[in-house]
Amino acid sequence: MDDYLAIKEIGGGTYGTVWRAVNKHSWEVVAIKLLKRKYSSWEECLNLQEVKCLRKLNHPNIVQLKELIWEHQTLGFVFEHMECSLYQLIQGRNQLFSEAEVRKWCFQVFQGLNCMHQQGYVHRDLKPENLLVSKDIIKVADFGQAKETNSRPPHTVRISTRWYRAPEVLLKSSVYNTKVDMWAMGAIMAELFTLRPLFPGLNEVDQIHTICNVIGNPTMDTWAEGLHLARNLNYKFPQLAGVELCALMPSASENAISLIRSLCSWDPCKRPTAAEALQHPFFHSGFHVPRPLHLRLAVDATTQSAATNLMLLQQGARAYFGAIPNSMQVNNFPPPGLDTGQELPPMKTGVQWNGESRDLFLSPVQHLEPGRIYNRKVG
Repeated sequence: MDDYLAIKEIGGGTYGTVWRAVNKHSWEVVAIKLLKRKYSSWEECLNLQEVKCLRKLNHPNIVQLKELIWEHQTLGFVFEHMECSLYQLIQGRNQLFSEAEVRKWCFQVFQGLNCMHQQGYVHRDLKPENLLVSKDIIKVADFGQAKETNSRPPHTVRISTRWYRAPEVLLKSSVYNTKVDMWAMGAIMAELFTLRPLFPGLNEVDQIHTICNVIGNPTMDTWAEGLHLARNLNYKFPQLAGVELCALMPSASENAISLIRSLCSWDPCKRPTAAEALQHPFFHSGFHVPRPLHLRLAVDATTQSAATNLMLLQQGARAYFGAIPNSMQVNNFPPPGLDTGQELPPMKTGVQWNGESRDLFLSPVQHLEPGRIYNRKVG
């Protein structure tokens, strides 16, 4: 810790405190999380699940661990510094976020979760406080409750803040998976549209009642396993019809409501994965083309007109999505006869689609500058 100067305590909880600090040598501002528990050896520290998870994950939407510090039996995590949490942004708002802002935040969080879930970890404590923001970037943070998805049951039911806790956890299921993170994201996404928690229960029993108030009680058709879990606890669901989500979130689009509804499904099996959520129509306005379809567009000004460039973008979108999204419907593109799944026609001189190691965003309104190589983002 001698290399850092603590500036201000910026957070705290049951397990530790977080400080804003500065590196005395580089003057880089960082965040340092100090755990309250004492550790007898460095090896014990390295075997912590949180440490293993952080050292394994590397993604631009996951907060990055810079180093570990162990002094006087106290373990410290040195992280990149982020300006504030999503919770602070919500609390400081006097007007609703735009749908474009909600889309931007959620897309990035799903990207981070997709990486985490693919690496075999479930976060288990997603909430606005654990999503850190700097300018236009949001990152998943605080992996103190993270767990490997292939770990043996029973799993602890004392996880996550109550308002974002999945129903299967509330009902003491000993087996759950990454879908608990997806439920939390549904609640967070709704909160971004309203600036109010979607399920603000007062205790665990009231939490289930609050969920029923919003989405209605589960049935044998919607979640038979949930009814079984409730019977084991001698709990009977209140018979409530729920409300229309669009009435709770009048500023949200139909696609946004559709995604929130699927994320907040009683049955975990019916919730999308993070990868599936990224493909939801809610995110299509950015025309994200995910792995494994990586494209790069090179345009030669001597041979291509603006109309041809737009046609090529539309052909790529149709080849992937199976249809041209409404915002790309212009004139009579694409040309007749281009069926779903059909290979793209040969490119004209100076234009080619190439494999690329990163994702690409296609925008229908971007003016393509002649001779430039566009990778990752056009628009």
